[in-house]
Amino acid sequence: MRLTITALFGILLACFCLSAYAMTCDPSQRKYGCTISVENKCRCYYGCKRELPYDSLTDCNKDLNERSSNACNRRPCRRGICTQTVLAPGFACKCEGTGFYGNYCEKPCPTARLHYGQVFPHECVVI
Repeated sequence: MRLTITALFGILLACFCLSAYAMTCDPSQRKYGCTISVENKCRCYYGCKRELPYDSLTDCNKDLNERSSNACNRRPCRRGICTQTVLAPGFACKCEGTGFYGNYCEKPCPTARLHYGQVFPHECVVI
């Protein structure tokens, strides 16, 4: 099979771009893995660990199939609004205005004075 100059150039350019992209993270943080794209498809490539939560295409597709049903139908949020997300666990709870905070809007907002070093949850700020 003979490669044309254009095809060879395209292959070289793709290899260069992939290796340049993988160089944007620390060498100890690079790996081959997969992620769910914006188009809700699994993509696998060589890049940074934080961008590639799945070790294989099989793991990615399994999680993608599990998410095809709306995670909010299970009603995981105790209060607030549930929003389906692409990232695990497949949903996020919006607690603003409920008087609660936490992953499931399960923790009551502090009412007493905070001690030095304590952080006031942003969901509890009333403007």
